[in-house]
Amino acid sequence: MEPPRIQRLAGDRLHLSHGPIDVVLRAWGDAGAVRAAEAAAAAIFPSILPGLVAELPALRRPMAEAPRVAHPVARRMVAACAPFAPIFVTPMAAVAGAVADALLAEMLRAAPLARAHVNDGGDIALHVAPGESLAIGLAADPARLALDGVLRVTAGSGIGGVATSGWRGRSFSLGIADAVTVLARDAATADAAATLIANAVDVDSAAVRRAPARSLDPDSDLGDRLVTVKVGALAPAEADAALAAGLARAEAYRAAGLILGAALRLGSAVRVAGLPLLPPP
Repeated sequence: MEPPRIQRLAGDRLHLSHGPIDVVLRAWGDAGAVRAAEAAAAAIFPSILPGLVAELPALRRPMAEAPRVAHPVARRMVAACAPFAPIFVTPMAAVAGAVADALLAEMLRAAPLARAHVNDGGDIALHVAPGESLAIGLAADPARLALDGVLRVTAGSGIGGVATSGWRGRSFSLGIADAVTVLARDAATADAAATLIANAVDVDSAAVRRAPARSLDPDSDLGDRLVTVKVGALAPAEADAALAAGLARAEAYRAAGLILGAALRLGSAVRVAGLPLLPPP
């Protein structure tokens, strides 16, 4: 295993990289507090990947089997996924968000900050102190550079995490959504919910090509479940049905208090649940 890398980026950002974990974070506040927060994140970062690797057999087990783990980040993953059972999900659905949450929590333990965000491959943990705000640009299609809208996060909004999932992302998906972005009270919950809502955006169509997850990655926690590898041209009725299924799951999670909002994109169509977006700048 290669050693972790920590480097300063432009724009007062810090880059932490170790194997598949790739984090960019930024903090605002008193200069001394920012330095202390960054140092705290850098101090715990090298232990995260080895700790999770040691727990992988349990983290790849379905939540229905009640996986037992000890590492703090692994425990965050299990706790985030627990409310979504009995739908099939493993703790790996929350790994990126849980890493972001853990780093942010360590930063806030070290020093008071006005604002902060920890971005682990697109899954983001957020902190906004009272009287502060943070603007987040949402692009429902990660392949596009243009923003679909802007969300202004305040301390009173309750938003502590943003995560995106879809078949075009870096993880496998059982569904056909190009992207599902979820806002929740923490990044690990947003991560798990985005995965499951993206799985629900689905339809039986000849335009969709699938393959067993294990055939693409022998170590996948999805085993022989069919994951999406290509989505061709869908009939309008097919796209509508797929988005309706995903939106129904998103609204159910919102009604249960698990998420605060979601944006679902399939092709040029978008469905939104509970997101008060401002027009893009």
